[in-house]
Amino acid sequence: MDTKVRDFMRPGVLTCRKDTRIGQVAVMLDQHKVHSLMVTDRDGRIIGVITDFDLLAGEWLSQDPESLEVMRNLTAGDLMSSPVASIDVNASIREAADRMIKEVIRRLLVTDQGKPVGVISVSDIVAHIAQSAPIGRGQVGDVMSDAYLVCRDKTPIASAARAMTSTGWRSVVVVDAKGAPLGVVSGLDLLPYCLDDECGTKLVTEVMHPALSVTIDATLQEAANKMIESHYHRLVVVDPEHPDSMPLGVISSFDIVGLMAHPNSVWQK
Repeated sequence: MDTKVRDFMRPGVLTCRKDTRIGQVAVMLDQHKVHSLMVTDRDGRIIGVITDFDLLAGEWLSQDPESLEVMRNLTAGDLMSSPVASIDVNASIREAADRMIKEVIRRLLVTDQGKPVGVISVSDIVAHIAQSAPIGRGQVGDVMSDAYLVCRDKTPIASAARAMTSTGWRSVVVVDAKGAPLGVVSGLDLLPYCLDDECGTKLVTEVMHPALSVTIDATLQEAANKMIESHYHRLVVVDPEHPDSMPLGVISSFDIVGLMAHPNSVWQK
């Protein structure tokens, strides 16, 4: 492919100041329905990035009033990652995908002659695939994750947050006693409760969003279209003959980009 980052990126950069308290960061992430914000210094220069996962990593601090007060006083500058991974607007999309895979990151700051002009994420690349990939280009079963993070419906959200942080998974599939999928808990679902006194008592069923499913024999384009239309980063893969049984796996936007970046992929020929 000879397409460039400029063909995939989203123009503009959502930012917050370094001294923005993380409670407000959570509000901004929730309002804009995004997973990250670029962090700027008092002169407006981008110095880091803060994600929903960064907020979850500090969730354990809110287990008692004293620690909760510490958590409430933390700022974007305290939890941000720095430096920010960036890529030139004229770089190839293959380079962007390769970096996301190798560095295990979901987004890159896009620059033009050193100035920030946008952001490119895994979801942006998946959106392009959904628009341009011919029907039948691979199936969900070829790229899905057979192993995934799962919890019962009676699991406290604090336990789910700890599991996500320790494993690096961005979501947990919630199932009932028979293994049937009930919903999914993501970082965005947990954000409103990260600084809440009820964080340790609420159950995953109280904050989860509906599980959007796809069959194992569906095409990758069908899966990508579902993600884009519903603004989901992942789908629960079900057995078409037993859709209410334990899921067969999970497919995410990252899985599809990984296939696209593979040297033997049709996208690299």
